[in-house]
This record gives sequence, C-alpha cells and structure tokens, in this order.
Amino acid sequence: MEFKQNKKDGSCEIIFSEKEKKIINNEGKLFLSATFLKHFGNNLVKIVADWNINFNDDVQKLVSKSSKIEDLK
Repeated sequence: MEFKQNKKDGSCEIIFSEKEKKIINNEGKLFLSATFLKHFGNNLVKIVADWNINFNDDVQKLVSKSSKIEDLK
C-alpha cells in the first residue's frame, strides 16, 4: 500500500498492490500481524507528520472525534 499526497491541496490517494487488492476482495479486510502493525504504525506516524506540512491552516486545525472513517466525512 502506498500513500501519495497531493502537495498542492493536501489530499491523498491510497494505492494498493495487485496482491493487496486480491486479499481485500477475497477477505474483505487486511490482517496485520503484531510485528507488521508495529512497523506500519511507526511509518504511518512519519507519513502523517509529513502530510500535515501540506495541509492549509484550516485543515491543520481540524480535530477528529471518531475512530470510524465514515463518521469523519
């Protein structure tokens, strides 16, 4: 999975490999082992910090109050 942020407006695309798409299509989810989740989390923290640089001031000040993506639209 690759995260590609638009440097102009701060939006992002998540691009899945063919293998990841097949797993999601067949299983309806991705399973992350504890070790993988640790590494994924560490990398995600850096990615999120980098993303924040490209957000405008209003987006930078937003606060999320839910862990469910559908609640954040």
